Amino acid sequence: MIWKTHLAIGLAIALYFSNYVNRPLIFIPVVLISSLFPDIDSRFSYIGKRALFRPVQWTASHRGVIHSYTTCIALSLLTALFLPVLALPFFLGYSFHLFADSFTPQGIKPFWPLKAVSKGAVTTGGKIDKAIFYTFVLID
Repeated sequence: MIWKTHLAIGLAIALYFSNYVNRPLIFIPVVLISSLFPDIDSRFSYIGKRALFRPVQWTASHRGVIHSYTTCIALSLLTALFLPVLALPFFLGYSFHLFADSFTPQGIKPFWPLKAVSKGAVTTGGKIDKAIFYTFVLID
């Protein structure tokens, strides 16, 4: 999925849950940022273009360990230990990014280090990806 689609999905999730959280002004931006976060492993992604993430790109392949629920859960638990208010929005944004990417031909390895891949037929930047984006913009 393209970054705009991830943001549109993230915004829909953030808006849905914002009525149920104590600090929506913190919750919504964290969901949006974390909905882009898994793409730090690609130097061609919107967020991965930043030099800050180069070390991650040298050590992790795109759609590898960073694109797994294993990493999502581990980082969410770490966040819960040190910044509990950010843990749920971080988990939601990150996990819905993974869910969306699981429908692309490259897919994801949901439970890395297991080799199983979850994939589909939605081409990144293709017609279906754009239709999903516009659908979520309308939902938002």
